[in-house]
Amino acid sequence: MNIASDLEGTLTTGRTWKGVGSFLQMNGRKRAYQAFLALRLPGSALAGIGIIDKQVYGNQWIVDMARLLAGFDAAQLDRMGEWVIENVMWPQRRQKVLDELEDHRRAGNRVILTSGTYLPVARAFARRIGIQDVIGSDLSMATGSASGRVDGSLNVMTVKAERLRALLGAEPLHSAYGDTASDAPMLEMCEKPVAVCPDRRLRQTALARGWRIFEV
Repeated sequence: MNIASDLEGTLTTGRTWKGVGSFLQMNGRKRAYQAFLALRLPGSALAGIGIIDKQVYGNQWIVDMARLLAGFDAAQLDRMGEWVIENVMWPQRRQKVLDELEDHRRAGNRVILTSGTYLPVARAFARRIGIQDVIGSDLSMATGSASGRVDGSLNVMTVKAERLRALLGAEPLHSAYGDTASDAPMLEMCEKPVAVCPDRRLRQTALARGWRIFEV
């Protein structure tokens, strides 16, 4: 059976942007990150009180933040991914959800991690839990270094579902785990959707459709 899971909010309450920001400040880009942060904090406050869409704003933050990674080579990006997981994502993991995924893996099921976060971060988390199949938001590379752009679209919403469908081919998706309305297109693909500590919109959808709600 095929099982898919989102990362941020689903398997951990840690946030990529916080981890990447800390990594940048420790690796010679403190001023650039602080300037980036100062420009976006007013919008973050508006998203926090619901004046602008929090999910849309967060997605754009990840797109824009990629500019601060320009010039990093593949080894540096991998090191960033490992640092973010070790110091931010793993300490805030949702162990009960991870335990379910491990049960699936031990039963011989294929577990796929699919996330809107940068691919080096998603891969580092997948390595930590023994998962081989990973879909994330890749960073564009030019002459061996990050160009400062996301390669294509962020792996969110319908894009996440489409890329997962392409990976599965003709194989069905048995279960999927997600935490926000952005994950709904993926959850709709499977036989047994699981809404993990869902946001308001996903909770409404889960209740209306009889999906499992996993509070941890």
